Amino acid sequence: MNDERILLAHGGGGEMTRALLERSILPWLSNPALDPLTDGALFDAPSHGRLCVTTDASVVQPLFFPGGDIGRLSVCGTVNDLSVMGARPLVLTQTLILEEGLPQKTLERVMASIAAAAREASVPVVSGDTKVVERRHGDGLVISTAGVGIVPDTVHLDLKRIRPGDRVLINGSIADHGLTIMSAREQLEFSSRLRSDVAPLHELCERLLELGDAVRFLRDPTRGGLAGVLADIAEASGLGIEVREVDVPLRAETLRAAELLGLDPLTVANEGKVVVVCEAAAAEDALDRMRSHPQGREASIIGTVVESDPPLVELVTRAGGRRIVTRPHGEELPRIC
Repeated sequence: MNDERILLAHGGGGEMTRALLERSILPWLSNPALDPLTDGALFDAPSHGRLCVTTDASVVQPLFFPGGDIGRLSVCGTVNDLSVMGARPLVLTQTLILEEGLPQKTLERVMASIAAAAREASVPVVSGDTKVVERRHGDGLVISTAGVGIVPDTVHLDLKRIRPGDRVLINGSIADHGLTIMSAREQLEFSSRLRSDVAPLHELCERLLELGDAVRFLRDPTRGGLAGVLADIAEASGLGIEVREVDVPLRAETLRAAELLGLDPLTVANEGKVVVVCEAAAAEDALDRMRSHPQGREASIIGTVVESDPPLVELVTRAGGRRIVTRPHGEELPRIC
């Protein structure tokens, strides 16, 4: 029946729009800030600290993949962007761009995932918007998410605070997300063994921030992967980074997938990872804090900040050689986040 799929009329602002909201969207997200359905949400903000605002868009294909889906991705991506800024997430807003013909059951499945991820991250979706576009103009479903968080006055993350001798850490295996998406898209035989790492990192980051000024900088290595983040750090700090390949966590199945597709795992996107730069004296404490959390059990100290002119990222390979690590030139894996 036609009412089981999204129609252009569902985006018209009339009775069909109201019916779509009441059936397929609002039941999953109900909370005091959202329920009035006004043009904005009112919420109490802490009296101390700095507000942090971020925005993101999710255009992943396929919409569902091992380990996650576009709904979970939209929540976790925004929560993590706040968390690596040192912010405690307060609220999210979301805009849904629905393509005409999208099954309403698909939408409801995505909304259930959004609700579950928001509960996991302890952050409500307090406002949003829904639009419908013509067939073949919307990729099925696109989600735009904004987030607001509060950065405590005691947190001072800054690339300019990085010094030679600082250690670089990561909380687990790299490249799982991007290669899971590609394997699901191409229906590769090993796809069932790969799972996206998409997860909220707010609790893990809070544990690290308890170390105070010993933590210099946090960043989530999404598009551009670990290589992109390290190159950004080197360029902005004016310092080099020496990374030991043997210490970079990488699952065997992920490595096989990368080799099959001709990709460098260092440049592949992640959605549940955080790169940490901290003082050398605090590195082991930071490592222990990460490993004591479910999202950091495979954490590793992977490198050291060094004097370098020009500032370069160098990978010390398993064979003892060296190669320069750079950002990927373009988009190797489209539509992965």
